[in-house]
Amino acid sequence: MTIDQTLALLGAGIGGGIAGTMASVASVVSYPALLALGLPPLAANVTNTMALVFCVPGAMLGSRPELSGQRARVLRFGAVMAAGGALGACALLLAPPGAFALVVPVLIGVAAVVVLLQPRLRALSPRPGAEQSLARLTVMFTVAVYIGYFGAAGGVLLLAALAATLSESLIRINAIKNVVAGAANLVAALLFTLYAPVDWAFVPPLAAGFLLGGYAGPRLARHLPAAALRVVVALAGLVLAVKLGASAYR
Repeated sequence: MTIDQTLALLGAGIGGGIAGTMASVASVVSYPALLALGLPPLAANVTNTMALVFCVPGAMLGSRPELSGQRARVLRFGAVMAAGGALGACALLLAPPGAFALVVPVLIGVAAVVVLLQPRLRALSPRPGAEQSLARLTVMFTVAVYIGYFGAAGGVLLLAALAATLSESLIRINAIKNVVAGAANLVAALLFTLYAPVDWAFVPPLAAGFLLGGYAGPRLARHLPAAALRVVVALAGLVLAVKLGASAYR
């Protein structure tokens, strides 16, 4: 590990932490950085997941006002996300590589559009009892499987699911998303520690960057109007969908 590589990873982590906590697309910064530094796709994916875990403590510290009174929700949704993350990690370790590649760009693109249009889509507006809805919890579980499997822009998918479930401001929903998505990443990371080709030399500087970026992102998001934050998330998701689609379909 050279000084240049260390600084590149630290910068990618800071950028990824800010992008993840503000716009739900941490991996649009960090995953390509790992590929550019020479890691093969599977190693880049699992190494990125290991480091992403450290985004959560920073996000929790930076989002304390938005997370106030949300403990029960975070624990309930976190349990669902942890279970889905475990299944997704197992799928990654057992399934043929690239099996999910063709559908991922579509999922991300649809989620980005849903985030942008959700206030105008009555069917996706939160209704009484939505938090206990088996259908909504199943959607979250499915998103958690995806996060455990690959995870790029999984936050966009999760934000769309939570926005359709919770009658809260977007910035509070975003804060909940940042924490419960970490539950899926944490369980996946524990499995990857045992069975996946994690490049451990890359983890500390990337994780340090995620910790710093995870703290800064919510504080920056707090100063954005809800409509602007929604547009940022949606555009970032669409850019990543196009990027991944170009790689998957060529």
